[in-house]
Amino acid sequence: MKHVSYSEIKLWNECPFKHKLVYIDKISGFEGNEYTCFGTALHSVCEFGVVGVLDKIDFEDHFQAVFERELGGLPAKVVLRENLVEEMKTQAEPIHSQVLGALDKYFGDYEVHAVEEKLFEPITEFTADTCEFKGFIDLVVKTSDGKYHILDWKTCSWGWDAQRKSDRMTTYQLTLYKKFWCEKHGVDPSMVETHFGLLKRTAKKDNVEIFRVTSGPRKTENATKFLIKAVTNIHRGIKIKNRMSCRYCDFRKTEHCS
Repeated sequence: MKHVSYSEIKLWNECPFKHKLVYIDKISGFEGNEYTCFGTALHSVCEFGVVGVLDKIDFEDHFQAVFERELGGLPAKVVLRENLVEEMKTQAEPIHSQVLGALDKYFGDYEVHAVEEKLFEPITEFTADTCEFKGFIDLVVKTSDGKYHILDWKTCSWGWDAQRKSDRMTTYQLTLYKKFWCEKHGVDPSMVETHFGLLKRTAKKDNVEIFRVTSGPRKTENATKFLIKAVTNIHRGIKIKNRMSCRYCDFRKTEHCS
């Protein structure tokens, strides 16, 4: 085990046996659909848009090109719902047209520090083997007060409720991104805040919502404990089936997991 991503440890938490199938046995489960293609295309618009590579006129053309490319790259066995695809083609513009305005309104005077920044940092708390934490931070901005802000874009339908916004398995992603970003750059964690940016596909207004996620010392400690627990058990080869997660599993009632 040379590195882990947050997606990997989140999957391990869902079901250690499913983790084994996907990451150890390399068996394909979920391979994408219209929603993942839509999300990838919007992320690309956000990435290039905030650094000025695209002007506002180009946003829609860029989205459509990436969306079509992603759809075309899906495995042949994935059956596309044409009505949904056509619907999605019209739902992108209200979102990407609001991205820059939402960032300006939320952060005020800011400068873009990094987009799609790669993390590949040693997990020093794990001593049984060498292991790095791997991830990509969608956006880092610096505001006039000298603070850095880590933001992760998430596509969704109408938004998230309060429970989802505070769910530990959702928010630990940003907490760990902050921990390893601070270690990478030698930045005091008190000078870094974390945020999600929701890109809402079916919202009638305010299609971009940015909100802060707490990531203080206690939460960082808890998130790190969760990371070490996951990495330790993966290292030990623990692959217990979590029957509570079977209902929506791609491997349910297949040759791989009866």
